[in-house]
Order: sequence, then structure tokens, then C-alpha cells
Amino acid sequence: MFKSGARDTGTVTTSQLCLVTGATGYIGGRLVPELLAAGHRVRVLTRSRNKVRDYPWAADVEVAEGDAADPEAVRRVCAGIDVVYYLIHAIGSGSDFEDTDRRTAQAVATAARAADVSRIVYLGGLLPDGEELSAHLRSRAEVGDILLDSGVPTAVLRAAVIIGSGSASFEMLRYLTERLPAMITPRWVRSKIQPIAIRDVLRYLVGAATLPADVSRAFDICGPDVLDYREMMRRYAEVAGLPRRLIIPVPVLSPWWSSHWVGLVTPVPNSLARPLVESLRNTVVCGEHDIADYVPDPPGGLIGFERAVELALTRIREYDVPTRWSSATVAGAPSDPLPTDPDWAGGSLYVDERCREVAANPQALWRIIEGIGGEHGWYSFPLAWWVRGVLDRLVGGVGLRRGRRDPFDLYVGEALDFWRVEEIDAPHLLRLRAEMRVPGLAWLELCVDVGDGKGGEGQTVYRQRALFHPRGFLGQLYWWSVAPFHGFVFGGMARNIAAAAENLDRENAEPGKATSADVRRSQPQA
Repeated sequence: MFKSGARDTGTVTTSQLCLVTGATGYIGGRLVPELLAAGHRVRVLTRSRNKVRDYPWAADVEVAEGDAADPEAVRRVCAGIDVVYYLIHAIGSGSDFEDTDRRTAQAVATAARAADVSRIVYLGGLLPDGEELSAHLRSRAEVGDILLDSGVPTAVLRAAVIIGSGSASFEMLRYLTERLPAMITPRWVRSKIQPIAIRDVLRYLVGAATLPADVSRAFDICGPDVLDYREMMRRYAEVAGLPRRLIIPVPVLSPWWSSHWVGLVTPVPNSLARPLVESLRNTVVCGEHDIADYVPDPPGGLIGFERAVELALTRIREYDVPTRWSSATVAGAPSDPLPTDPDWAGGSLYVDERCREVAANPQALWRIIEGIGGEHGWYSFPLAWWVRGVLDRLVGGVGLRRGRRDPFDLYVGEALDFWRVEEIDAPHLLRLRAEMRVPGLAWLELCVDVGDGKGGEGQTVYRQRALFHPRGFLGQLYWWSVAPFHGFVFGGMARNIAAAAENLDRENAEPGKATSADVRRSQPQA
């Protein structure tokens, strides 16, 4: 059985066939290998098979294509399923995310009932007593009620802030603490929170698959520590070896202003930061620990806040972050055209194409290409990329701060700064689709060819294409307004990527992956 480094979760007497929705998201991508390690069989639901093909567990699961909001598609994929894991949430997708959550939950609940599914497991949000709920928590609660009313035995696991490498809540905490030695904060920093480590969340999710059939209810799941956000930031600073942070709460910062402040300082965009920030005003502390009657606490107890932070930072420092919050966002609609469409059936397609012969082996060039972005940068005019990222953040886009999940490996579907990986054909092609705010669709293709160039047969050739499909007059105006800078940006990128590959090749790096230091040393000065 495929393990993927998963921990031993105990012996399962009966193997269940589990359907995991949201398998490319932060929680889903980590739950799948845990279920496999526990002896279960897994089917995943995804809009596109390509979105999961690069995950280490992809060959060990059944992959079903479909939209979770499509009742017919969900009905088909629920056939023969024992346990449905509902890990879908439309937070960050727009102001109508509550309607989207409602429709999707109703589709899954109806399909699970019709397919005679034995259990639904849902990861929701911890609810405060006697407080007005934020839109985020209100939607979480509504989804839980829909699933509990489905007629299928349901376990709703309600968690507060999840501490784990790559989670949106953890990255908010991390970047706010690391980048701001002193800060003026809104009143929500005093709200009580009972965070939980991602390892404990996964243990509860796996254990919920084998709950008795007569158990259908919500469970609060939390770690052992009750803190406020101010104390979380201070304790994070201690664990990370940072000086003590000065935190001054004030009563005047609205959630709207707070979300823009969070969006400015952290990689989390305003569209996601706002519902998260609004939820932080609520007190989210466990009212019971009944889950321990069915999934006992581990011998060493639940993971405390400091230990959870240590584990998360170790993952980050060792470049071992299997999933991130940004993985859940989908780039483009399925109907959007691709730059590979015959005769390009979508209208105008502007292309900036560059080609260079490279005095390096193709493997060295591919290592540079697959390592692009994040800490390695974009190999040209850093100021221009920085300005473009800032402008994108100012208009509500994602900017450049999402970085990379891993400094060298990429998966189809994952976020890379303000791009989304749309296609990888290693070691030949990397295609990125733009997620920055532009009036149209944009792609960047980086290719390795071996041809008969000036250097002779077998010469390594680097090909680069920037493609743009404008929408309306604004799209046309956008392209022609930035076209004069393409020589600096895209021309410089082609030159510097070629030079970096040549430097890496000259250093005679060992076969396989280059180290972070190898790639940094190989980069020429822009």
C-alpha cells in the first residue's frame, strides 16, 4: 500500500471505499495518503484528471471527473462509496460564496442519500455561542446542517484555526509576525481561539470513517491551548527565534480595512483575507471533547500550539510542504480556450516569442525552468515584476507573494506566484496561466528543444512564448501599452534563463535535482 510518508494511523478492521472531494485542496491533498496508509481505498472527485496527475498518490486512487455542484456527476461518482469526505468550501471565490456552498452541499447530500452511502464526514468551522457569525462561519454552519439533514449518518468536525505548513490561517499568522516587529491591530486580536495542529485534524478525519452507524452529529475538535491572536503571534515569534513583537490593539479598524492590511503584508489575497479576518472576531473555543470517545487522544496527548508551529516551520525549512491553501483555487473556467487550440478558436491571440541556443545540456535548462519563480525569481528586470505584483494586489489580485510550494518540483494545477501551472511535459514544456488581474487571458510557455542549430545537431534550444487573448477594447489597449516593455522583460528573461542553465551546467551539478544554492549561484546579475 502506498504510504507517501504518512504516519501509522492504526489498523482498520474493514477497508472502506472513501470519496474525497476537494482532493487538490490543502486538507484533501493531505488526507488522501493518510486514508491509504490506514488501509482504505480512495476515489477522488476533480473537475479535471490533470489536476491530480502529479500528486505522489495519484496512481493509488480512482480518479473521477466531475463538478461537485452537478447533481448528476455527483450521483455517478457516489456509486459504491462507503464514506464521502466533504472538503469543499467556496471561500475566496467571491461575494456569492454562501450560495455556491449551499448548492454544492445540497447536491452532495442528495447524491449520497440516493447512493446509500454509509457516512458523510465534513470539516467545518467551530461556532461561538451567542455571537453573530461571520459570513464564513455562517456558511460553514449551514453546510453542516444540510449534510446532517441528508438522512446519511454524518460527522461534522468543527475546527478553529488550523496550524500547519501551507494553511491560509498559518501563513497569515506567519507573515504578520515575521514582517511586522510592531503593529497596530484591530480588536479581534483579543478574541479567544483554540487552534489545532493539522496532524490532529487528519487523525480525526481518518478516524471518522469508522464511527458507529448510529453516530450522526457535530464534534468540536481543538488543540490543548486557548489563546488570543495576540498571544499566538507572540508565541510564534518565540518559536521562530524572533524578538518580542509589540502589538497595540485599537478599536477603529473595520474588517474591510483589516483584510486590506492583511492582504498587503501576507500572501493571502483580500478576497480570502476578508472572510478569514471577519471570522477572527468570533470566540472559537471547544465546548466539548466528545470525539475522544470514538477517536481517542494519542498517548502523548494532542499537539500544543508551540509544537505545531515547530512542525510547520520544519516542513517549510526542509521544503517539504505537500499542499498549500493556494492549491484549492481553480484557474480559469473549463470552457476557457487554450493556446494550443487549432487555429485558436477564441479570436485574437497576441504572441511574444523568443528563442535562444543554450550551451548546456537539456536537463540543466529544464532544472532552471522548473525552478522559476518564488525565491528564484523571474530572471529579468526584478523591479518590473515587483511593481506588477504590487499593482495586482492593489486591485484585489493575488500578486507575487504566493511563491512556490516547493523550490524545484511543480504540480499541474498548483499556484506559482501570480501564475497557475496549467501543463507540465517534463523535461520539455512548462505552461503557466496568469492569475493576475488582466483584461483577458494570458499564458507563459517555457520550452526545451533539441535541434540542429548553429551549434550543430543536438544543440539545446530554449523557446519562450508569452501569449495574450484580449477581452474587448481594454484588452487591446492593455497589450499595446505593455508591448514596449517586452524586450526588457521577456528578452531579458530568455537571455538570463539561458545563462543560468549554462552556469549550472558548467558547475557540473550532480544528476537529478539541483540544490537551492546551485540555482541561486547560477543566476546572472539582471
